[in-house]
Amino acid sequence: MNIHEYQAKQLLREYGVAVPRGGVAFTVEEAATQAQELGGPVYVVKSQIHAGGRGAGEFKDNPGGKGGVRVVNSVEEVRESVRQMLGHVLITKQTGPAGKEVKKVYIEEGCDIARELYLGMLLDRETSRLTMMASTEGGMEIEEVAAKTPEKILKVSIDPATGMLPYHARKLAFGLGLEGKQVGSAVKFMLAMYKAFNELDASIVEINPLVVTAGGEITALDAKMNFDDNALYRHENVSGLRDEDEEDPAELEAAKHELNYIKLDGSIGCMVNGAGLAMATMDIIKLKGGAPANFLDVGGGATAERVTEAFKIILSDDNVEGILVNIFGGIMRCDIIAEGVVSAAKEVSLGVPLVVRLEGTNVEKGRQILADSGLPIISADDLGDAARKVVKAVKEA
Repeated sequence: MNIHEYQAKQLLREYGVAVPRGGVAFTVEEAATQAQELGGPVYVVKSQIHAGGRGAGEFKDNPGGKGGVRVVNSVEEVRESVRQMLGHVLITKQTGPAGKEVKKVYIEEGCDIARELYLGMLLDRETSRLTMMASTEGGMEIEEVAAKTPEKILKVSIDPATGMLPYHARKLAFGLGLEGKQVGSAVKFMLAMYKAFNELDASIVEINPLVVTAGGEITALDAKMNFDDNALYRHENVSGLRDEDEEDPAELEAAKHELNYIKLDGSIGCMVNGAGLAMATMDIIKLKGGAPANFLDVGGGATAERVTEAFKIILSDDNVEGILVNIFGGIMRCDIIAEGVVSAAKEVSLGVPLVVRLEGTNVEKGRQILADSGLPIISADDLGDAARKVVKAVKEA
């Protein structure tokens, strides 16, 4: 689960992480009130959407207002910037051409920046340990730094038996070239950030940029936090921060039916049982010249009703021109899936080519159900055959 910058800063502040003062606003006048309370003389107005690159973004329907993050010098300039942001669609390199509508802004006090750094924390799959990363290249995308100058990324892996210790933080601080009181400020910041990450079951915390002020203090100029969905039941304060307006409606609907769905930009809808099999299915569709429209894992215990809902969700995407159902029947029986496929195809009045590949438990019963359905379902012998047939059917259609 993702949250907004202002929410991430609220959570981090509770753990002792240094962040600038600021407040969220949903109207122009609320923004002006926040600015007046901060007292100036410099303010930062930040569009709040779930996407990076806001500062360099542009507003689709408001050519006069560029940049989703702006530094201004008066309350009136705060008002004007907020007018140009609220209710308008901001396009960044992470939103795609559709962009996202700005429904709230964050008004923050200005900061006297001496240096910009990067600090992030995540679970390193290679070491199976929490890892804190730092770089002197603050303000840049960490992926770009890793590609061009990987030597500028510093890492410390944290033993879960000890947790993060002061020497871990000092190692990073010295590697960043911090000195004097900056080191103490950085150690306090990093230990607080680790505690927040660990206790809130975060999946990533990213501070970019992390700034050194002219006074030698370390503070988070921006903050991004994602959370492990499987642990949200332990954190009502975090789950309550969910902003469904920022999420894809189809993905939200899928979650209600315990379906794992992610929309993509292709034309071939996929319904598969098992995340690994779903990834392989998408890969082979690409290999055969097509493009997947989604990732959809119905899980090992899918029912006919859940399969029907899966079809509805796939077909809610207007880009879908064909569907490939790829089921390996282990825990999930092929005849149950076949019944769901037939029921769904009839209920939604399927108007696109449908290719089904079944293998595993009760496969012959499943194939017979499909054959007796009277529907124009294309049967496939294996995954390669299924991918070829669905790509061919979509092109011919």
